[in-house]
Amino acid sequence: MDNESGSRLFGFIGAGATLGQLCGSLFATGMAFVGPFLLLFAALLMELAAQTSSGINCDTSHVEEELSPIRETDSNHKNEAGKIERTEHTLIGSPKSSPTLVKHRVWPILEGLWLILSSTYLLHISLFIWLSAVVSSFFYFQKMSVIAITITSSLGRRKLFAQINSFIAVFILIGQLSLTGRILTVAGVTTAICSAPFIGFLNLAALAVWPDWMVVAVCETLRKVVTYVVTRPGRELLFVVVSEDEKYKAKICIDVLVQRLGDAAAAGMYKMLFGTQNGSPSTSALYGLPVCLLWIVTAFFLGRRQERLSKEILRLNVQ
Repeated sequence: MDNESGSRLFGFIGAGATLGQLCGSLFATGMAFVGPFLLLFAALLMELAAQTSSGINCDTSHVEEELSPIRETDSNHKNEAGKIERTEHTLIGSPKSSPTLVKHRVWPILEGLWLILSSTYLLHISLFIWLSAVVSSFFYFQKMSVIAITITSSLGRRKLFAQINSFIAVFILIGQLSLTGRILTVAGVTTAICSAPFIGFLNLAALAVWPDWMVVAVCETLRKVVTYVVTRPGRELLFVVVSEDEKYKAKICIDVLVQRLGDAAAAGMYKMLFGTQNGSPSTSALYGLPVCLLWIVTAFFLGRRQERLSKEILRLNVQ
């Protein structure tokens, strides 16, 4: 998959998630008075998503069996062998079954970490996503502090967040369906992944000067629209120039472990700064600006390297 076809595909895939965000935000706006019971409705939707994913797997396997009868025979033999092996383990009660299961779960994570440490390109991607998680979480804590100070009613806060998310989802949906592919094709990957750090820098600076809920609404809209319409698809294009192992093993570690480490780092940083500044969100926002600058520099060099690798792969394919 090249950059142009990938940019078109990511926009339409992301539009499905945005449509769900819009419906959920509109529902939360009308049902904000029920408070925490909204989580029960969210749990039901999560269960529905889980059931839907199992149905997708069944349909995919059915299509693959129709398209490849030889592979069907091989898979049947493997399934039968697997069933016999599982039956033997069950009847014998082998003590090795549990350590083997743990090994199969842990080994892909260790292999993904090794792939990251072995590639400077993947290390730069990890740094980019870590900084992204730090700034995003820092902005989240910042906006929550501002909203808690300016709006005292819990019902008012729920309605405000639901209305903001509904407003944002409309813009994201329009952008993903009409602009994502065009922007990435014209502007390129470098501009796409540099846009979110630039907006993050402006948002933190704005909150430091005007800590108000209206500024939070504007900043949140800009941040999410730019992230989901431009930067997130551009971030996915960073992995089209790596090998299959790096794409499916290292990417899992980056998306899970690295991002969670960024969230934890932001939480500790914000707690320390908010406590030393006597609960002043304006002053705390200023400490996130150097992180945004480092994020911008990392995104610029990472995007340029992705473009060079993409051109080299295209040249080799032509030859």
